[in-house]
Amino acid sequence: MTDYGHDLLFGAFVTPTAQPATHAVELAVAADRAGLDLVTFQDHPYQPKFLDTWTLLSYVAARTERVRLSGNVLNLPLRHPAVLARSAASLDLLSGGRFELGIGAGGFWDAIEAMGGRRLSPGQAVDALEEAIGIFREIWAAGEPGGVRVDGEYYQVKGAKRGPAPAHDIGIWLGAYKPKMLKLTGRAADGWLPSLSYLQGGPGDLTEGNKHIDEAALSAGRSPADVRRLLNLSGRFASSSRGLLDGPPDQWAEELAGLALDHGVSTFILMADDPSVMELFAAEVAPATRELVTAERGN
Repeated sequence: MTDYGHDLLFGAFVTPTAQPATHAVELAVAADRAGLDLVTFQDHPYQPKFLDTWTLLSYVAARTERVRLSGNVLNLPLRHPAVLARSAASLDLLSGGRFELGIGAGGFWDAIEAMGGRRLSPGQAVDALEEAIGIFREIWAAGEPGGVRVDGEYYQVKGAKRGPAPAHDIGIWLGAYKPKMLKLTGRAADGWLPSLSYLQGGPGDLTEGNKHIDEAALSAGRSPADVRRLLNLSGRFASSSRGLLDGPPDQWAEELAGLALDHGVSTFILMADDPSVMELFAAEVAPATRELVTAERGN
C-alpha cells in the first residue's frame, strides 16, 4: 500500500472544443458551481477544432470563482518556457492563486513542426522539459538577485528579469509514462498526471510509476510525498456494476478510495463534457470517497 497522505481533490477534464465557442467555458462554470476542485483542458495548439488552451484558461479564470485551473497538459514545444512562466504567474495573480501548471514534453511532432516547433526525439523532449522546469522556477523567484541566465541545449535565457512572483507556489504537474520522464517527475516536479486509459497495465502501472518517482525523489534529497499523484479517469455511471468505474456512485467511491490508499492517487480528474455527470461526481462520488479514505487513514 502507498498513501502519501495528500488531501483529496476532484476535478474535470473538459474538451476545449471551438464550436460552440463558449461550450467549454460553460462546462467549467458548471464544474465550479458543482463544487469540483479543479478544471483542466487538453492543449493541442495545432488542432483547429480546439480553442487555444491558454486563451481559454484565462477566460475561464475570469468566469469562475473558486475552482483551480490547469492545462492537461500544456504543450511545451510550442510555448517558450520563459514566456510561459510569466504567463502562469500572471494568471495565478489575476485568479487569486488558482492556477497550476500541468505540462508535457510534447508529442504529435509532425503537427508541432508544421506550427514552427522544433522536432525532438523522446529523450531530447524530456531533457528540454527539464531545462524548462528550471526556467519556470527561476522566473518565479522574483526576490532573488540578478537576472535569469540559462545556457541550455534547448533553451537560452540571457539575463531576463525575474517575476512577477505567482500568488501561490504553482504546482508543476507532468504528464509522464516512461521511466526517464517519471524520474524527472520525482526529482523536479510537484505532481504526476497520467491518464488511466494510457496506463497499459491499468492500476498496476501506477505501482511501477510510483516506484520510479519515489526512487528519483529520494535520490534528489526529496520526499516521495513532495509529488502529488493525479489521475485522469473515464467511466460511466450506471445502476449496476459492469466493471471498473462502470457502475453506481458508491462503487466509484470504493474504487477511487482503493486507488488513493493503495496507489497514492489524491487527485481524480473525470473526463466529462456533461454537466450532469460533473454534478454527480461532485455531489456523490467525491464526499463518499473522502469519507472512506478518512476512515481508513484514521485506523
